[in-house]
Amino acid sequence: DSSTTTFSPEGRLHQVEYAIEAINNAGTSVGILASDGVVMASEKKITSGLLAPARTSEKTYKLCPHATCSVAGLTADANILIDQARLRAGRYSYQYQEPIPIENLVEHVCNYKQAYTQYGGLRPFGVAFLFAGYDENHGFQLYQSDPSGNYSGWKATVIGANNQAGKSLLKTEYGGTKAPSGDEEMKTDDDADAATEAIKMPTVAEACRLAVKVLNKTMDGAVASPGKLELFTMSLDGDGNCVHKILNEQEAEAVIAEVDAETAASGDT
Repeated sequence: DSSTTTFSPEGRLHQVEYAIEAINNAGTSVGILASDGVVMASEKKITSGLLAPARTSEKTYKLCPHATCSVAGLTADANILIDQARLRAGRYSYQYQEPIPIENLVEHVCNYKQAYTQYGGLRPFGVAFLFAGYDENHGFQLYQSDPSGNYSGWKATVIGANNQAGKSLLKTEYGGTKAPSGDEEMKTDDDADAATEAIKMPTVAEACRLAVKVLNKTMDGAVASPGKLELFTMSLDGDGNCVHKILNEQEAEAVIAEVDAETAASGDT
């Protein structure tokens, strides 16, 4: 089990699996793709009231003008990979005189992570990322990566503690397209593709409320409050430039209040 580079008799790399398990105990992060942007929400775990408040976000990091990431896992490990991503984005921009495509940036970081699962004397990075970004070819995008170096594109996903509970909520809430009652016919692959295309993407405001709902479900018994979560939005301004914004306490409180009111109303009906 102790070797990073040796397969077990079952064909598994245990150290990579242990790194993924470490992330499953980290603070939850939610990413949601919206029609007019991307929303990422993160649980802020406060270990001690004596700690001085952080001057910058410890969960959300800007990589370049059109890309941001959210972190779950070991922040110290994440800092190394964030520096790699920023370096890659800067070099690409200098070399080609255009912003780096988002998937190109994600792939570079994941190749770096994968190398740490293959060479001796190294251990995997104990961190998972949600990457949010925008490029002219593919618009807004959301990617998830894990310590193995795998990455995938998502409309909405959750990393960190209780991520399965969060994903099950997103499956039912995101897009919210339901078949008409009484339609019990067997669905073919074509029907599934049509349903996927029919999903109505939420706006940034709707995605913020959905993200708070997910964190309400994943945070162990804790009531969502501006001090316990962080809401980030990425959208375009009138000139087509990406705007990165972390909601302040008043704005976050307003979103939480809307979710509470919506929950109370649905409970009454």
